[in-house]
Amino acid sequence: MTEEMMNALNGQLFAVWFLIGAALVFWMQAGFAMVEAGFTRAKNSGNILMKNLMDFCIGTIVFILIGFGLLLGEDLMGLIGKPGFDIFTSYADFDWSNFVFNLVFCATTATIVSGAMAERTKFLSYCIYSGIISALIYPIEAHWIWGGGWLSQMGFHDFAGSCAIHMVGGISALIGAWILGPRMGKFEKDQAGKVTKVNAFPGHNLPIGCLGVFILWLGWYGFNGAAATSVEQLGSIFLTTTVAPAIATVVCMIFTWLRYGKPDVSMCLNASLAGLVGITASCDVTDCAGAIAVGVVSGLLVVFGVWFLDYVLHIDDPVGAVAVHCLNGIWGTIAVGLFATVSAPGNDTLVGLFYGGGFELLGIQLLGMGAVIAWTAVTITIAFLLIRATVGLRVSEQEEINGLDATEHGLPSAYAGFSIMDISNTMTMEVNENTVLGNDDYITASPAQKDAAVKVVRAPEAGTGIYKVSIISRLSRYDALRKAMNDIGVTGMTVTQVMGCGVQKGAGERYRGVELDATLLPKVKVEVIVGNIPVDTVIEAAKKSLYTGHIGDGKIFVYNVDQVIKVRTGEEGLDALQDVE
Repeated sequence: MTEEMMNALNGQLFAVWFLIGAALVFWMQAGFAMVEAGFTRAKNSGNILMKNLMDFCIGTIVFILIGFGLLLGEDLMGLIGKPGFDIFTSYADFDWSNFVFNLVFCATTATIVSGAMAERTKFLSYCIYSGIISALIYPIEAHWIWGGGWLSQMGFHDFAGSCAIHMVGGISALIGAWILGPRMGKFEKDQAGKVTKVNAFPGHNLPIGCLGVFILWLGWYGFNGAAATSVEQLGSIFLTTTVAPAIATVVCMIFTWLRYGKPDVSMCLNASLAGLVGITASCDVTDCAGAIAVGVVSGLLVVFGVWFLDYVLHIDDPVGAVAVHCLNGIWGTIAVGLFATVSAPGNDTLVGLFYGGGFELLGIQLLGMGAVIAWTAVTITIAFLLIRATVGLRVSEQEEINGLDATEHGLPSAYAGFSIMDISNTMTMEVNENTVLGNDDYITASPAQKDAAVKVVRAPEAGTGIYKVSIISRLSRYDALRKAMNDIGVTGMTVTQVMGCGVQKGAGERYRGVELDATLLPKVKVEVIVGNIPVDTVIEAAKKSLYTGHIGDGKIFVYNVDQVIKVRTGEEGLDALQDVE
């Protein structure tokens, strides 16, 4: 096979890989959706998913109409590309691959903002913002870097978008979250308006969040590697894209372990993404040592960023988008000027400060980064202020309380049809000498021990013979309690998740470095109405199913019921409690 044929085959191979890479980047939308949904509260999950879907779909429309031309059109004075409609007028000669690849990059920039503004943003306002950043803000600055604009002419290097995508998305997220304001209850203030306490809002589904991180990591191999032009370069990019996030995650784990006493799960998940963002600009021009250095800083920077937003700036970022994308986008852009080396395959010119290249490349990186920051900050601020002044930016207090799924989309729940009750009881106190009663066997335990573990509070007897029994217990005992009630013939019950504490005093835990409420524990509350079944039978069955021999096993309240009415039939009293007509 001749050299000419080999070159042609190699060109076709990498042309196909370029499109595969684009598909992997598109798949990252699923990752962002999962991360953002998992790190926020369940009542807003549907809204999160909808926003991530519309980022891409709205972005596609505006990118066709204007964005692609501004990005890759004929250069006009190094500032913008010449707008055009070649996709409609010259389709046979159109650069289809570049269009698709840059479209999915554009969608990534827009979707970064979703997490930082989650749980309190009007859906219409978000759609408008998404169209603006995809049509104007991202394409113009990306033209400077990748479209032949003035930064690319200077030698500015951002191979896959630490600056052009992640920093831009992160700055937009920071400004959007600042203008929008924090979620209700995030910060407690005194009469002078000074923040006195930062409250943690734990994400409702960390498994989904973790899945999102792994999806993003997989997609990042296409994100960073799609533009590679040789197997050697692609292999090096894969290496740096693996090492940096791995190091960042380990560093974050160690730091949070030392700082907070336990390794923080959600923070480590963010650290993986931070390492990926940090290596994105330099993935093609750095070596393993450089990737390790990038990862170390990224792992520390994400923890600092979350803390800084919470405790210094008092800006509410539910998912950590600013710490991950803004701070590490800045760091990744700078890292090019520090760690670029000619030992990286395909790099013959760029040499960073720590590899003997002096300050020239670093200076170019800083200049370019400053210009992009200024452009993004000014334009996105104008966009958000205009949106706020016209259609409004934030939902009402009542809508925020009810959740955006219901108020913005008419969705009762993103999890309709099954329970998301956590029965693991992971937040309860560990058994200790202060709660142990000395006997964990209900049969042999003394009445005093039983009464100490499961308290019973009874109202005075009344004449109806109908009682409401309210049982509060550990989440982990719910299944046993439900079975015990069914076994004695109680088939109707109302079950709710509640928070509370007794003599246990709660458990002081941390989420993303913020201490959770140290007085409340997750509990389950089961309420039943009984008439024909003796109330003492219900109490005994409940005590037996809940008992473990420790204070805090549960509490039972017995109330008199004056009347019961079945709405459908009009039956009253004991007749209304019957399951059959």
